[in-house]
Amino acid sequence: MAISLPPLPYADDALEPAISATTLQTHHGKHHKAYVDKTNAAIEDSDLADASLEQIIAAAQAKGDKGLFNNAAQSWNHAFYWNSLTPEASAPTGDLASAIDASFGSLGALKAEMLAQGTAHFASGWVWLVAHGNSLKVEQTHDAATFATGEAKPLLVIDLWEHAYYLDHKNLRPDYLKAVIETRLNWAFASENLGRDGIWAYPG
Repeated sequence: MAISLPPLPYADDALEPAISATTLQTHHGKHHKAYVDKTNAAIEDSDLADASLEQIIAAAQAKGDKGLFNNAAQSWNHAFYWNSLTPEASAPTGDLASAIDASFGSLGALKAEMLAQGTAHFASGWVWLVAHGNSLKVEQTHDAATFATGEAKPLLVIDLWEHAYYLDHKNLRPDYLKAVIETRLNWAFASENLGRDGIWAYPG
């Protein structure tokens, strides 16, 4: 059973001006699709052919299969990223808002930390909001490294690879980060993830 490319949860132009329709079409329809296609090619007729994406990631990591891990983890990270974004600007509420205040002091401080870590990150990767038990942290991962498996629970992620922003913001990653952090983060998705018993499951 092949891994599928999940559709975007909004229209191609829904995230403008922070992220353009052209960027979404290229990023989702070409980059994300390529990761999914390469994952499927690697697991075809193998003992992972019917596994979930999370199982594939864990198995590739255990086997030291870097090629499979990179494509499978990038497939997962991108799907999580699409859901971390929303056309509607919002704010955290309820347990999430309380956890943010307890861990960072304020929503503004959390946003500043995400901007600082995302800006300072060298080369390709991701900046995440994750939960370690009752404590929230901003953490970076490089290349395809992921929170799809493990003890920390991912709540939100922002893609730091250049293809996520270069068509819209050129080399000005901070401009992309500011636009996403201030107007496009999906706090409802983060709240759902905080309340889950486990980690969000890839929908395809």
